[in-house]
Amino acid sequence: MDGEPKKEMYDLLPKHIYPATFTVLPGQDFQTIKGALQNSGIQYPFVVKPEVACQGILFRKIDNETELQQYHAKLPVEYMVQSLVSYPMEVSVFYIRHPQDKKGRVTGFLHKIPLQVTGNGKETLEQLIQQHPKAQKRLGEMFSKHREHLQKIIPAGEKYMLSYAANHNRGAHFIDLKEHIDDKLVSIFDEISLGINDFFYGRYDIMCSNVEDLKNGKNFAILEYNGCGAEPNHFYDTGYTLIGAYKEILKHWKALYQISKYNSRQGIRPWPFQKGRKFLAAINAHFTLIRKIDTEVS
Repeated sequence: MDGEPKKEMYDLLPKHIYPATFTVLPGQDFQTIKGALQNSGIQYPFVVKPEVACQGILFRKIDNETELQQYHAKLPVEYMVQSLVSYPMEVSVFYIRHPQDKKGRVTGFLHKIPLQVTGNGKETLEQLIQQHPKAQKRLGEMFSKHREHLQKIIPAGEKYMLSYAANHNRGAHFIDLKEHIDDKLVSIFDEISLGINDFFYGRYDIMCSNVEDLKNGKNFAILEYNGCGAEPNHFYDTGYTLIGAYKEILKHWKALYQISKYNSRQGIRPWPFQKGRKFLAAINAHFTLIRKIDTEVS
């Protein structure tokens, strides 16, 4: 469930439904990276993120070549460069389909709003951060990442993005869209998932123009999709009790167990114990490393 490579997942998707993306190796010659940027058609600003990560760790928006050079110099792991998608709405769709079925179900549908403040023309960014109910709980991180703009007065009505990673642990706000789950929405993800080899369970993170366009299969881009390590995130900020959240997690784990049990009967074997143990140790070391670097990269 840990250590899922993003590139492996992107390679399963049709190229037209996710942003232009390429990977960079640590220590790679910077001129080679500039050539890859030119060949891919990706222009500034764009986003970068480790090839194996979670929770928005080291997810950054890159505005110019200097920022890319600084990020590259500090990353000792493979990372991805990806076009910045300009659609106004980010959503998560959790999708489950048993291997014997042609039709799946959407168990969670969320609007995700990244951590941001809105200016009033009077107060500095520092003051706005201190007043924000979520940002004020992350002052060290916020002051470090935005230190060059802390004394800037944000114009009235202007939004300032504190984080481009729409993860709950990065301060994003979630709005439940379960009332919009219908056959049209499910059919879009049936079509996508049936076209992917053996994708039965996971969460799509998507930028789109609006919900209706997404249901009609237009004006959207898949930022990421995650398999069995994906967290059902629709119980955050949406009124669930603790017991209700536990029930949602157990419901999803039960579905994952049923899919895995079926696949096992079809001859798909799990890893040997020692291979799994070594992989888990390596991934834990990897996450420890990138979490540390995340505090050092502005």
